[in-house]
Amino acid sequence: MSSSAHRDTGHDLATAGPGPDRLWSVQEHLDDVLATVRPLDPIELNLLDAQGCVLVDDVTVPLSLPPFDNSSMDGYAVRVTDVAGASGEFPAVLEVVGDVAAGQADPVAVGPGQAARIMTGAPLPPGAEAVVPVEWTDGGLGAGPVAGMRARSLVPEGDRGHVQVYRPAEERAHVRAKGSDVRSGERALAAGTVLGPPQIGLLAAIGRGTVRVRPRPRVVVLSTGSELVQPDERLASGQIYDSNSFALTAAARDAGAIAYRVGAVTDDADTLRSTIEDQLVRADLMVTTGGVSVGAYDVVKEALAHVGDEDEPGGGVDFRKLAMQPGKPQGFGSIGPDHTPLLALPGNPVSSYVSFELFVRPAIRTLMGLPDVHRPTVTASLAANRALTSPKGRRQFLRGSHADGSVTPVGGSGSHLVAALAQANALIVVPEDTESVEPGTEVEVVLLG
Repeated sequence: MSSSAHRDTGHDLATAGPGPDRLWSVQEHLDDVLATVRPLDPIELNLLDAQGCVLVDDVTVPLSLPPFDNSSMDGYAVRVTDVAGASGEFPAVLEVVGDVAAGQADPVAVGPGQAARIMTGAPLPPGAEAVVPVEWTDGGLGAGPVAGMRARSLVPEGDRGHVQVYRPAEERAHVRAKGSDVRSGERALAAGTVLGPPQIGLLAAIGRGTVRVRPRPRVVVLSTGSELVQPDERLASGQIYDSNSFALTAAARDAGAIAYRVGAVTDDADTLRSTIEDQLVRADLMVTTGGVSVGAYDVVKEALAHVGDEDEPGGGVDFRKLAMQPGKPQGFGSIGPDHTPLLALPGNPVSSYVSFELFVRPAIRTLMGLPDVHRPTVTASLAANRALTSPKGRRQFLRGSHADGSVTPVGGSGSHLVAALAQANALIVVPEDTESVEPGTEVEVVLLG
C-alpha cells in the first residue's frame, strides 16, 4: 500500500518555515500536520476485512428487507375471519394443510377454515392474513394450550390434522412486512461510516460481499532510549520499563489503525535510522517517542534532522518547539521514497500521550478519511480545592476526571505521572493567556473516552 498520496510534496518542511527559535502554537502545528496528511486511497475489500474501515460511497439497498412478508413467531398462519371470536371455551377448529418453513420456495395456500403450521422467518403463505402463536393453540394435540411445537422429525404427521385456536388475531398480527426494515432504493449506509459488526451485517443482508473503503492505516510506533527495558525483563540500575510504545500502540489501535509496536531502540543515530528505514515497508504513518529535546543523547533529532536534504527532495523532518505544556518539543515531516509521514513525540509518558491525542490521533483519522478527526470537547465546571496555575504563553493540558458537567484534576502537572494519567478520562485545557483558573470556572475539556 503506497503512502505517496499522504503528503503534498510542494509543502517542504525541511526548508520552509521560521528558524529554530520560533515557538509554534498548538493550532499551527496541528494545521501543519493535517495539511500534509492525506486520506489513503480507496480499495475494495471483503466484508470481514473491511471491519473498522471507513465507507467511501453511499450504499443503496438493492432489495427490500425483509424481501417478503414473513412470520415473527412459531405458530399457525390463518385467515382473520376464521379465528374471530375464538376463546378457551369456544376455540376455532381449523384444518392444518401443511408446514411453511424458512427457506421454503413454494408454501401451501391457506383457504377458508384452514391453517398452516409456520416457523419464524418463513414467508406468509397465500391466503393467510395473520399468524397466531403456537402458545395460543393446542398444537394439534387436542389437550389444551401448548408451550411449543414438537419437532417435525419426531412427529412428521404434525403438518396435517386439525388445530384448536383459543384467541382471535388481528390482520397482519405477528407478520413482518416486506420492506419494514429498509426498502429497495433507500440509502443503507452513508459514505464516511465506520464499518462495525452491525454495518457489516447489514451489508451482508442486502447481498454485498465486498465494499469500497479506505483501509485502516498502518502505524508503526517505536520508542528510543538506552535506558528502556521491555516488561517482564529484569531492571538494572538506571533502567526503566518501556511504557510509551505500549501506550501509543494501544492508542493508535483505539483510533482505528493497524498498529505495530517496535522494541525500544538504543541511543544510537545510525541504529535508529536503520530501524526506521526497515519499518517503512509496513507504515502509512511513523510515530517515535523520545529523543526530540535538546540533550546530548536526543538521537531522533540527530538521526532525522537532515533526512531529505539531499537524498529525498520534498521530504525531511522539522523539529520545533510548541507553546504547550506538556509536550513542548515536537517533530514532524516525511521520510522515505513514499514520503511517509512521521511524527516525533517527546519521551515523558504524559507528554507523549497528550501529544498523541492532539496530533497523531487526528492524523490517523485523516488517513482513514473520516469527516471529523477530533475528540469531542465540552465545557465543564472546575471542581478543585484551589486555583489551577498555568505558565504564561503556554496552552496547558491537565489530566482530569469528567462526570456530570464537572471536571476534577487528576494528579499534578508533571510529565512523568503515569498513574495519574491512567485515572483520567479527559484533558483540562488552560489557554495561553490564562495563568490561574479558580474553582467553579467553566473550562474547556477534551473527552478521551
